[in-house]
Amino acid sequence: MFRRTFWFTAGAAAGVYATAKVNRKIKQLSPESLAAQAADKAIETGHRLKDFALDVRDGMARREAELGDALGLDAPVDAVLPARRVRAVEAGGPAPRTLPSPSHHPHPHNRNEDH
Repeated sequence: MFRRTFWFTAGAAAGVYATAKVNRKIKQLSPESLAAQAADKAIETGHRLKDFALDVRDGMARREAELGDALGLDAPVDAVLPARRVRAVEAGGPAPRTLPSPSHHPHPHNRNEDH
């Protein structure tokens, strides 16, 4: 008799547990719940991306400062500027050479022309 009572109670408890677990899972898989979970994940991902972008920006600023110090870009600029560079054409030097265009002097072995 006690054996039957034990198994009956164990079966009833397992049934109640399984029913409760199935009901929880059904609620989790409802469209409203899935939409809420997706929205939460999207917000969390957005926060992570924002944090990553801020970290990258801070790293870039730090690296730019390091490079500026290493190259002396932050040093004060001299009041005297270097003399303006004059191009050879402006100074009256020889004119730059230009190559003839292929349309004026076709190559005799050009196979792309109709003969």
